[in-house]
Amino acid sequence: MAEERTTLRTKILAARDTLLAGERQRKSRAITERLLALPEFAAARTIFTYVSFRSEVETLGLITHCLDRGVTVSVPLTLPAEHRLLPYAITDIIRDLAPGYCSIPEPLESLPLVDPASIEVVVTPGSVFDAKGGRLGYGGGYYDRFLQTAAPQALRIGLAFDLQVVAAVPLKNHDEQLDYLVTETRTIQFSRVQQ
Repeated sequence: MAEERTTLRTKILAARDTLLAGERQRKSRAITERLLALPEFAAARTIFTYVSFRSEVETLGLITHCLDRGVTVSVPLTLPAEHRLLPYAITDIIRDLAPGYCSIPEPLESLPLVDPASIEVVVTPGSVFDAKGGRLGYGGGYYDRFLQTAAPQALRIGLAFDLQVVAAVPLKNHDEQLDYLVTETRTIQFSRVQQ
């Protein structure tokens, strides 16, 4: 199964990398509009979201929108040695972010740490998704671990381009399921099995 997951991840990420910047921005705006239209997201006062990097669904517009609405926005600081994420609150995407783990924009450690138990929604990145709530990350298990141990109460929403959605993701026991998947053309709600 490990080889199947790696092959699928490589294939889908290569396809995602072919999106031209303008097309990625247009599709990301459509995804953001769909996400903001979700009542559960609109009602949330504390969210945790990834900061987009390379060809991921862009989140800077989403972060700015939420900050403008007075929502507490936390973003991950990666601790590679511990294989975990820490949520830090940001108020300014220019001033509060700097290149971190793998050059991904991360929060400064001088910012306030957010209690994971207060997070209502986690917006997750990923490489491959399916229409049943399955998600493949990038191989480190960071978000799975965060969802399972730090913020199990949070609503989990994956953001993806349609080209990242396959019939079925080969899942392992540690893979955490999503509550919603939002793409540029659809919003899919799942019935996650509570553990």
